[in-house]
Amino acid sequence: MNIQVMCNAYGVSKSGYYAWLKRKDSPRKLQNIQLATIIKKVHLKSHGIYGSPRITVVMNRQGIEVSENRVARIMQSSCIVGRIHTKKRRAPALYDVIKRTGNKRLTSSLPNDINQVWVGDVTYIRFQKRWWYLAVVMDVYSRKVLGWSLDSHRRKELTMAALSQALKKRQPAPNMLFHSDRGVEYGAGGYRALLKKHGIKPSMNRPGHCTDNAHMESFFHSLKGEWISGVEYATVNAL
Repeated sequence: MNIQVMCNAYGVSKSGYYAWLKRKDSPRKLQNIQLATIIKKVHLKSHGIYGSPRITVVMNRQGIEVSENRVARIMQSSCIVGRIHTKKRRAPALYDVIKRTGNKRLTSSLPNDINQVWVGDVTYIRFQKRWWYLAVVMDVYSRKVLGWSLDSHRRKELTMAALSQALKKRQPAPNMLFHSDRGVEYGAGGYRALLKKHGIKPSMNRPGHCTDNAHMESFFHSLKGEWISGVEYATVNAL
């Protein structure tokens, strides 16, 4: 990457960058302060996801020679934490329910009208230094969002609120499919009971096939690119 482009991207002057590179006798603390500024901006551009390994790779590719250990120490002292994805242990009964559900869309015909196939998913949004979770329900045929819910947790209440909102707007067709990923919030007893109450058949992604729910993936990509990234919101209600 061009040095000037890199400096502009991170708000660092070109002269200041070269002065920093040549400052062999400068205190290490001053170097760490300058590195911390760049690390924070790389971390922010990753929406808070990148940890020290990936931040180090980005910086090295942009001509900033720094070790992962040093990046990790600076992140720790600056309270910069990457988002760690951890697998939660599922209760055996819940795991069996999710495993048995399967992707019914693979064997069903394409919808030719509204309310034949709905899809749902959850995504995360960084706002005011914390993570918020957005659950959405969409009709596949019309591509219309029927329900949504935004909260600071990712429990079944989040997805149930989005589905309940959709059910107030539309009456599902007999044996309508509701397709989602394999998240526990979609396999929980309360959520399954709500589907059953309205005669809706559950369907879930196959393991490792996130493209099974491509409609929602596409919607979230557009939402974040057009309405979230780079847009300032005063409150979570405005968001």
